[in-house]
Amino acid sequence: MKFRNLVLAATVVAAGASSVVSTNAFAQAKEQFFPLLSYRTGPYAPNGTPWANAKQDYIKMINARDGGINGVKITFEECETGYATDRGVECYERLKSKPGVAVFDPQATGITFALTEKVANDKIPLITLGYGLSIAQDGNAFKWNFPFMGSYWTAADILVQHIGKKEGGVDKLKGKKIALVYHDSPFGKEPIPLLQERSRAHGFDLQLIPVTAPGVEQKAAWLQVRQSKPDYVMLWGWGVMNSTALKEAQATGYPRDKMYGVWWAGAEPDVKDVGEGAKGYNALALNTSGQQPKVIQDILKYVHDKGQGTGPKDEVGSVLYTRGLMIQMLGIEGVRRAQERYGKGKVMTGEQVRWGLENLALDQKKLDSLGFAGVMRPLSTSCADHMGSTWARVHTWDGSKWNFSSDWYEADEQIIKPMIKAGSEKYLADKKLTRRAVADCQS
Repeated sequence: MKFRNLVLAATVVAAGASSVVSTNAFAQAKEQFFPLLSYRTGPYAPNGTPWANAKQDYIKMINARDGGINGVKITFEECETGYATDRGVECYERLKSKPGVAVFDPQATGITFALTEKVANDKIPLITLGYGLSIAQDGNAFKWNFPFMGSYWTAADILVQHIGKKEGGVDKLKGKKIALVYHDSPFGKEPIPLLQERSRAHGFDLQLIPVTAPGVEQKAAWLQVRQSKPDYVMLWGWGVMNSTALKEAQATGYPRDKMYGVWWAGAEPDVKDVGEGAKGYNALALNTSGQQPKVIQDILKYVHDKGQGTGPKDEVGSVLYTRGLMIQMLGIEGVRRAQERYGKGKVMTGEQVRWGLENLALDQKKLDSLGFAGVMRPLSTSCADHMGSTWARVHTWDGSKWNFSSDWYEADEQIIKPMIKAGSEKYLADKKLTRRAVADCQS
């Protein structure tokens, strides 16, 4: 496996020194280390690359603009997983013992499943923004998992709400056919329990159509769509699967305006090669895109204009690039919050960072100060709620760009909370684990 050390600090850049630092230097320096799992190779690379580039650029910007986190420089090392679970676990085992390790972002639901028990033993938190275990919202059961801003249950719930609104109310969904065309993996299967629950409640016919990973061959799936003629298709794809699905929909004559993708099926790489053929296609959005936000302007000023950009300048501000900035910001703000309790200017342990992530309070004023005004919704976590926000909206491809086509929706907690409680209880019972003590949440 190929590993790359990419370490940046303002003083290093100023001196023109090499960005590759030995392991010994990590131990000697006052540095907070962020392991960056990525996939720049394989069928998921077009989507994984801008996400990975943004995370590096945000770290570089914080070092260059702010001098790190209250004076603590940030270092990082990227490890290529190819979206494969076994390689993701290997990366984790390789990087988890680095001095100053803060948090892991696996960037894949399968890897998240494999690491959930490991991080509890190693006391290192997992950030899984918009993916991973839906039941991990329950921080009383999953102390180390942080599925920030939404899960596949909240995503599916919001899509049902939106489709119901288009029909004149969720009661109008009775007798309708909704097909889920999904990546046949933990990622693609995760929304199924919520959709089944909604199907029972509202009387629509849920059709499950799996697509074998990576999704370059979908003719059989779209033959099923053509034969069953669903009223709506939900697309739970990633990487090459998304553009392939849109091309197959076009070839079979399925209307793209009746297709709704999860937020990992609603970025530029999913539609740009399809162009006009994807016009009318809808997908969930957790964030904005474009170069207007201050955080984007600071990335351009402090990183790209200095020749330090990780990827091409024209991708800065794209949907997935912006999401990568959000992920890295949340990790860094977890460290900053931990420092407020355990000591400003100090390197935080994984256990201390976990406390910081569990006690985030990113209101609008705080987001504005971070340069994220208008980019995302406020987020506030607690011991009981490791998600912090369940808001999303829909955007629609007009043939050349994405445009928002709905207001913000919030997932229906009356439906989701009982499912989370039941799911987390089952998980704890299966693993012979217990819920956190009240005192643990107050400490």
